[in-house]
Amino acid sequence: MLQIAFSPVYRLRLPEGHRFPMLKYELIQEQLLYEGTCTDANFFAPSPVDDQWVLGVHTSQYVHALKTGTVDPKMMRRIGFPLTPELIEREWIITQGTIDGTQIAQRDGVAMNIAGGTHHAYPDRGEGFCLLNDVGVSAHYLLETKQTKQILVVDLDVHQGNGTAVMFQQEPRVFTFSMHGKDNYPLKKEHSDLDVELATGTTDEVYLNTLYDTLPALIQRVQPDFLFYVSGVDILASDRLGKLSVSREGCRQRDTFVFEQAIKNGLPIVVSMGGGYSPRLTDIVEAHCNTFRVATSLFF
Repeated sequence: MLQIAFSPVYRLRLPEGHRFPMLKYELIQEQLLYEGTCTDANFFAPSPVDDQWVLGVHTSQYVHALKTGTVDPKMMRRIGFPLTPELIEREWIITQGTIDGTQIAQRDGVAMNIAGGTHHAYPDRGEGFCLLNDVGVSAHYLLETKQTKQILVVDLDVHQGNGTAVMFQQEPRVFTFSMHGKDNYPLKKEHSDLDVELATGTTDEVYLNTLYDTLPALIQRVQPDFLFYVSGVDILASDRLGKLSVSREGCRQRDTFVFEQAIKNGLPIVVSMGGGYSPRLTDIVEAHCNTFRVATSLFF
């Protein structure tokens, strides 16, 4: 049975008119329950992550500022959320959800987090709606507890995983792969171990063929024993921040291929949702739900 990290705190109350689609987390769970893809038994509520794991990849000064509410206002503007105790609790719980997923995936092959994929969080700062880097913290956890020897991060959000790239530039046991829009945020790109840039307007055929040509060869080259997958749906043509032209079906085929590669190579995979900013919430929720539907059909 697919195990999915979710807590009511994932939906943070934001000021009226805020541009982040926070409601999507709640709606994803509701839709999966409504259609029968999931039951209550599929969901588990994480506890807050222990600071020792957070401090493995984030600086003590940054963590202290987050926990004491003393983050510089300029940084909070770059992050894009108001700094509240509820926000901090949310971030610590989401991060533990991804860590919990690493344990479940080693048993079941796959685990998922309804939130996460907060790849713009650097060791010493946050930006782009990201405070803690859940994949970064979880990768560090696996290495420190000697559960893995080589990790591959497959980041298919439309925005480069800049924070993750910097976090592991000096760590050969974590290979960062980011396939993202060339002309999109962040304007100043960092250096992942492999960056694949896509032109504005890229359609299903080019997007999928690029992935098909890249991922299997990369797995053979890196020889990972664990995969993290950031499955952002901001690659959709409908996304107001994405600049690509991938259909919902193309997004589903992307997810299918990534899961099939994990299964073919016997690699545990943990999925974090990443971004999605289509004006219609239905487009975001349906594309995210496809990721859960595909995982259920392929693994269980």
